[in-house]
Amino acid sequence: MNQSILIIEDEEKIARFVELELGYEGYSVTKAFDGRTGLELAETGRFDLILLDVMLPKLNGTEVLRRIRRTSAVPIIMLTARDSVMDKVSGLDSGANDYITKPFAIEELLARIRNALRNTAPLSSTEVLSASGLELDADRRTVTMRGKPVDLTKREFDLLHFLLKNKGIVLSRESLLENVWGFDFAGDTNAVDVYIRFLRGKIDEVFNLKFIHTVRGVGYVIKDDQ
Repeated sequence: MNQSILIIEDEEKIARFVELELGYEGYSVTKAFDGRTGLELAETGRFDLILLDVMLPKLNGTEVLRRIRRTSAVPIIMLTARDSVMDKVSGLDSGANDYITKPFAIEELLARIRNALRNTAPLSSTEVLSASGLELDADRRTVTMRGKPVDLTKREFDLLHFLLKNKGIVLSRESLLENVWGFDFAGDTNAVDVYIRFLRGKIDEVFNLKFIHTVRGVGYVIKDDQ
């Protein structure tokens, strides 16, 4: 396996415990105990995944996450004692791939790591998807409609990317949850409807077109028919 994981966690006992368990599983582990050091390592090293605590000295985890996301799509799982809905939404909207609260079972953490690594394969640098005047550049993570930029959160981008990759295919809510949110997502299929509304608000309504189609009782589809 020999995949490399960066742990940014100020509680050294927790960091050491996770390091040992990951070592047993064959991962290579690097640790940082404050946000600034963790950010420097993340920006200069090559890691397959980052475990990032929220409450960190010198630079908090949410800010570390935002700065990493400026230049990298590396999978990031947030580790925190906070479990409120708004904390989770903030982390996910800032670019986290997953979120686990302390205390956690190491078996669950390992499963989430495997899932994140499995579902975040590198995007092709030449992949540009298009439909009805919209273009999505997977490498640059940019979206334009009729030449005008469309500003999307990470989750909105990932959802749009998957819909475009399956253009013309009706995708169920369950399929979208599994492929965009991950198989172990704790919410329900309403999350898909919420983010479809977000996308429609930024694309359909702004550009006065019907871009994302609803197929009643089934799911959603993008058609290149404008």
